[in-house]
Amino acid sequence: MSSLTSGLGGGMFGGSSGNSEISSVSEDQLLDAAKSGDPSSTGSTFVGDVDAGCPRLVIAPHDNYITFYEIGHVGDALAVAQRGEITKTARECQIEPGRVTVKYGFSGRLLLGPKGQPGNVTLPITVSVNDGKRTKIANDSVKLDVNVGLDKPISYFSTVRTITFPVAEGTRPGEYQLIVGFDSKAPSSG
Repeated sequence: MSSLTSGLGGGMFGGSSGNSEISSVSEDQLLDAAKSGDPSSTGSTFVGDVDAGCPRLVIAPHDNYITFYEIGHVGDALAVAQRGEITKTARECQIEPGRVTVKYGFSGRLLLGPKGQPGNVTLPITVSVNDGKRTKIANDSVKLDVNVGLDKPISYFSTVRTITFPVAEGTRPGEYQLIVGFDSKAPSSG
């Protein structure tokens, strides 16, 4: 059984096939959604949605953005170098006996701050899978390189990844949750 939900203005697409391939979530769709800035599709994918069993994908409420500062000036509003923000998500899943494979993606933007230098910025992002009791059962770390410059002070990013995790007997995949957010322990960030 495979299903898709999206914060891209879509809905839920369902189908079933024993060996269906997860392929609907794409970086290009997410990148276009991030660039559109459509306020009706910001945030995460149907936060309250528990469909036929696909785990929810949510943006961590306090880790949806990251601010990089000049070295030694963390927290100083006048020393902001760059600010990253996750704005869109999408996910689809394939459910098999005892496990779920989720193809998930997210996109956002990186803004050059007043103290920022043009060049490459590595955005540290974590994705955690929690069961119905909020116990972390899987984790995925992502490092995204985004190039930002004086001529291009706003850059956009997107990525699509896959994670597979076990589903405990007696639980439904819809009780699980993927949480995406920036790693707030990154150097010179706050």
